[in-house]
Amino acid sequence: MGLFSLLVVVAIVGGLIAAFRRRPAAGSPAAPDAAAQARRWVDRLGAGITNLSGTGNTAATQALADAAERHTAASAELSQARSSTQFALAGQTAIEGLHYIRAARIALGLDPGPEVPSLDQTQGIAGRQRVVVGNQEHYASSQPGDATPYYYPGGRVGGRSVPSGWYSTPWWKTALVAGAAGLGGALLFDTLLDGFGGHHDMFGPGPGGPGGFDGFGGPF
Repeated sequence: MGLFSLLVVVAIVGGLIAAFRRRPAAGSPAAPDAAAQARRWVDRLGAGITNLSGTGNTAATQALADAAERHTAASAELSQARSSTQFALAGQTAIEGLHYIRAARIALGLDPGPEVPSLDQTQGIAGRQRVVVGNQEHYASSQPGDATPYYYPGGRVGGRSVPSGWYSTPWWKTALVAGAAGLGGALLFDTLLDGFGGHHDMFGPGPGGPGGFDGFGGPF
């Protein structure tokens, strides 16, 4: 085989390898499509933050702060993304932020706005709940209130599903480093999840009498 023929064969093989590497995975959108989709989510999140003000409303202010944090993270992920998977991750982060936007709107008494894709199949908090851990009370509710200003859109933390809803403290953030906090942090995480998993007042009556959590006399 002559030198020219050998070079032709090498060029053909190299072209086939490059084309195979550029081909998107089966069932996933091409990178340009994934990039455009992620950018739409990020832009929608940015617009949602700009159009709202939580001044004077603790729950709305906190939800908007969380939305802004997700927008910053999603924008960074989008700028660094090169593959469809990376663009999808940026879009997912933006979708999380949009859940916080919806929460802020609810806290402000506004229509929550257009639906966004769900983050987890876990059902949300039902009604109002109370869990006591080490003589410290933790609250959860399906609605925002003075006692439950922290929203979580639902998802998995430490391998376990956390229901969407409003909480008295952002305990899931601490749970992310529960392993570093030792056994005590892990036990707190497990106890809170077990308590908020759909069992109302599982630790007995609260300060309001036999009604437990519902005995506080109306909304938080």
